Amino acid sequence: MKTLILSIFLLAIFSNVQSQGYSIGDRAEDFKLLNIDGNHVSMSDYPEAKGIIVIFTCNHCPYAKKYEQRIIDLDKKYKSQGYPVIAINPNDPKVVAADSYDKMKERAREKGFTFPYLFDAKQKVYPVYGAKKTPHVYLLKKSGNDFHVAYIGAIDNNYSDADKVTEKYLENAIEALQENKNPDPAVTKAIGCSIKTRKK
Repeated sequence: MKTLILSIFLLAIFSNVQSQGYSIGDRAEDFKLLNIDGNHVSMSDYPEAKGIIVIFTCNHCPYAKKYEQRIIDLDKKYKSQGYPVIAINPNDPKVVAADSYDKMKERAREKGFTFPYLFDAKQKVYPVYGAKKTPHVYLLKKSGNDFHVAYIGAIDNNYSDADKVTEKYLENAIEALQENKNPDPAVTKAIGCSIKTRKK
C-alpha cells in the first residue's frame, strides 16, 4: 500500500512538472506536425541546424500579426547561419475560426512566410513546451543529436512598433549562442494573446 501511495505521489509530481513546460537546459522532444504545404515537418528534418527558433503564433492575434514581418526577417537573417524558424499554430479553430488550417495557408501566402507554419491540430505540442501566448518563443540549441532549450519568451521589448524596439531579446540570445555563451536574459515574459483551447 505504501509503495502504491508513493508511486501515485511521484506520478503527480512528474505530471505537474510536465504541465509546467520546458525550462532552460531541458531537452526538447521532437514533433511531427502538418505544414501548410501538406507535408509533415519535424526537428529531425534539420540535421545541419545549429539550433531552431520555435515560435508559437497564429493568424488572428493582433500581437502575432505585429510580429509577422519581424519573424520573416529573423528567418531570412538566421536560417543561413544555422538557426531556422519553425512557426506553430497552437489554437483550436473551433474556438477561433480564423486560425483554421485553410486560413493558415492563406495568411502564409499573403505575408510571404519563408518558414514552415505548422498546425498543432491535436494541441499536444504547445503544452509540452509550456507555451502560454501567441507569440511565444523557444530558442533551441543543438547538442549532439538533441536540441536543448536556450531561451524562452518574447522576440523583443516592443510588440507595437518595430522601430521603437530597444531590446532584441531573441536576436541577442542567438548571437550569444554563436559566441558559445549562454543567453542573458535566458527567460523573458512573452506578450501576446492567450492560446485558445476548447473546454472539455
